[in-house]
Amino acid sequence: MHTNTSPKPRGMHPVVADDVKRAYGSTAALDGVSVSIERGEVFALVGPNGAGKTTFVRCLTGTTTPDRGSVRLFGENPSSIDRTRIGLLPQAFSPQDRLTPLELLEYYAGLYEEARDPGDVLEDVGIDPDLDTWYENLSGGQRRRTAVAATLINDPELLFLDEPTTGIDPEGRIALWDLFGELAGNGTTIVLTTHDMSEAERLADRVGLLSAGKLVETGKPRELVEAFGGDSRLVVSTDADPSILSAVGFEVENGGDELVVRDITPEEIRVVVDAFEANGSSFEALSWREPSLEDAYLALASEDGTRRTEVSR
Repeated sequence: MHTNTSPKPRGMHPVVADDVKRAYGSTAALDGVSVSIERGEVFALVGPNGAGKTTFVRCLTGTTTPDRGSVRLFGENPSSIDRTRIGLLPQAFSPQDRLTPLELLEYYAGLYEEARDPGDVLEDVGIDPDLDTWYENLSGGQRRRTAVAATLINDPELLFLDEPTTGIDPEGRIALWDLFGELAGNGTTIVLTTHDMSEAERLADRVGLLSAGKLVETGKPRELVEAFGGDSRLVVSTDADPSILSAVGFEVENGGDELVVRDITPEEIRVVVDAFEANGSSFEALSWREPSLEDAYLALASEDGTRRTEVSR
């Protein structure tokens, strides 16, 4: 890859938000969100559609003004920051349709006094600079990669990515994840929103779990999972009655076409198999599932939303 290997200068926190509130009519999109993000950190804001992620990014970048609270980028108001220091990838990217990826990147490079080589940036995101196809005729994944490239053309110190890998195939997603990791390693601060918990677990140094406009918890992904994700569980694909397993001492949840057994050790799986055999019942599959960031999010989001404690870093 051709990412800039020159470390970014150090200084104050790139992002500081304090008690940010934003409402649309009677609906609170953001309800007192506070966060401080360090230089070179990848901070993922996760939650389902409607949780307030995009509104928060708009407040951070100055495209939306909070009703209350404050935002500072490198110690400055977002509206007065030197825009060459920032890159923003919105969910909707609508450039001129009848330009090739290279022509688009050359156009965006021309907006800055100093810019990276357009061909190099396209190669970084997995687009052939010689691709002779108009943007309107690119696949969805190619369009999104081109949009990422346009965001990187000014070599930003602070990068906002709103659902960056939407519509990209698995191989392309992994390539972009590697690119974002390399950028962060060279000092670029990245704030990304995603509803894909696996993406957050893979990329983020820290995660903020946003639910109904409230930041219900922040912390390292693994620490959040350990604190709030619950126990490992055995999932049995079967239409058998759950009493088969409760009769031998297991706590069982009935999901219709599967039984979920919690508080079970790997060594006790044999007891489950024996119980089915003794009852003359069958199952299609057994699967062992470790707790995930999604489990932690669902547990926290089901609470009253007033939690504010940050998991220790």
